[in-house]
Amino acid sequence: MTTVTLMWEARAAEGRGAALLDWARAQPLPAEPLRRETFRAPQDRVLVLTWWETADGLDAELPELPEPDTGLITRPVHRWRFESVG
Repeated sequence: MTTVTLMWEARAAEGRGAALLDWARAQPLPAEPLRRETFRAPQDRVLVLTWWETADGLDAELPELPEPDTGLITRPVHRWRFESVG
């Protein structure tokens, strides 16, 4: 088994940082990750990391947060996958 971390990062539209943070925290996933953490950063950016145990590594089909409404963000969401090598 491998631990895969999914990274989801979005930048809020002007003045919408708190709303984007609330939106991201309220999003359910169809399965429970090993761990889920939500962060905020300068420029009203929100980052969500989820950790999953899988036999398929980076190619695994894993639940991801959706794209917020366009009025809430300034650009499309950035997504990356990382595989634990520790």
